[in-house]
Amino acid sequence: MPHPSHRGSPCPKKPNSLPSRTASLAIGAARQAFREQAVRWGLDPGLTDTAELLLGELAANAVLAATGPGRQIEVRFGLAEDVLTLEVADAGDGEPVVRDPAVWDEHGRGMVLVAALAEEWGVRPRCGVGKSVWVALKVTPLNPLTER
Repeated sequence: MPHPSHRGSPCPKKPNSLPSRTASLAIGAARQAFREQAVRWGLDPGLTDTAELLLGELAANAVLAATGPGRQIEVRFGLAEDVLTLEVADAGDGEPVVRDPAVWDEHGRGMVLVAALAEEWGVRPRCGVGKSVWVALKVTPLNPLTER
């Protein structure tokens, strides 16, 4: 069941940093970089689509939260055994909340998607200022008879 929790070190050694001044381009660049890495890893296309969607949601939230000092947004993703982890760090001090948006609300669905699609998700302090939001997805092997 997806739930917020703390996991891992808050100070990774080599994050991929995206300047918040080019936020919309940075989100697209993060999604593209992930998609290219997912192909190299040989991830299932369905998992790749889900992960790319979640990465976009986390990055969009980070853009909204990246105010004040340390505005740089950091994006990282990793694959360990059967778990894909996506992480986006920003300078915001608030934590994301899973909302219950009304039908006509234009905002508030990003974390609903995260909670519904991720195996697990959480928030931890970012080195310096802000927070890091991460999601974990279960990786299943490709079926060679049905997938390329």
